[in-house]
Amino acid sequence: MATKKELLHQPIQHIDIKQHNVVPLVDAMQHMAYSSRDLARAASIYERMLRDQDCGVILCLAGSLISAGLKQIFIDLIRNNMVDAVVSTGANIVDQDFFEGLGFCHWIADDVMKAGTEDGKLRELMIDRIYDTLIDEEELRECDETTQRIADSLTPRPYSSREFIREMGAYLTKNGKTPQQGGVDSIVLSAYEKDVPIFCPAFSDCSAGFGLVAHQHARGDKPKVSLDSAKDFYELTQLKIANPTTGLLMVGGGVPKNFAQDIVVAADILGTEAPMHKYAIQITVADVRDGALSSSTLKEASSWGKVDTTFEQMVYSEATLALPLIAGYVYHKQAYSTRQGRHWARLLEPVTA
Repeated sequence: MATKKELLHQPIQHIDIKQHNVVPLVDAMQHMAYSSRDLARAASIYERMLRDQDCGVILCLAGSLISAGLKQIFIDLIRNNMVDAVVSTGANIVDQDFFEGLGFCHWIADDVMKAGTEDGKLRELMIDRIYDTLIDEEELRECDETTQRIADSLTPRPYSSREFIREMGAYLTKNGKTPQQGGVDSIVLSAYEKDVPIFCPAFSDCSAGFGLVAHQHARGDKPKVSLDSAKDFYELTQLKIANPTTGLLMVGGGVPKNFAQDIVVAADILGTEAPMHKYAIQITVADVRDGALSSSTLKEASSWGKVDTTFEQMVYSEATLALPLIAGYVYHKQAYSTRQGRHWARLLEPVTA
């Protein structure tokens, strides 16, 4: 069996859409069939979203995406005003993105690791496996402990996940974990700097959950930091009410997808007749027939009053293949060039005198 150092030697490299002009390729795909044509149409819908000056764009992330090498794409979308809010699983934001923001890496596993035949040995070495990717458990524990330190530093009260993730961005800035100070860029940092709110409605289901559990245990009967998922829902609904024209770019499904779609219904419950999401794209490999895909295609979501069917597209493809093409196409078409950042995070902060 190889040593830990021998196994963790080849880091995942995040693909950079800025370096690859895929416009001619995606344009050619619109004249093909099956998923190629679907992908080309999705790219054109995303371009339309960004050229629509009234449209606010919500990015939804599910699945293990940052560990797979997609982090730089999401950073570029945020820094180029191509995304106004993010709704994600906690693992993408904390275990993977914030983890790398602290200076750690994900590593490529060899074919033996893919087969899973050495997982018992990996456990002995404190190495965790995500399909064909490896992560150092000891470093992940440091990520857990960092989230506990952040919680310990805050005024004890209920927080939305957005508020807590904002504090994570502040932590990276204060502790020199920025590219300007020799660190690496991250989704959490870029969103903090661009006032792009990040919501993780199931936030405890990740490394931050361990940190918060440790925080609450250490506080005992004293006041403590907690998470308020209803506040998450309310805050994102407020953004929909403030910006009625919206588009969804969804990678995967699950909680982020449902959470972002449901704000249309929530606005109605609050007494505001908000229009359905005007644009929607979903990249997935799930199948609606067995109750997966949250048991709902985008067209089906229209029956719930969530998504308009004029500009919607399902792309049945694995995310590491489809997303670089869709995002790269829109980036190189410069659809964002006249778009201004909406700074939605500021709308959710209390007004101070």
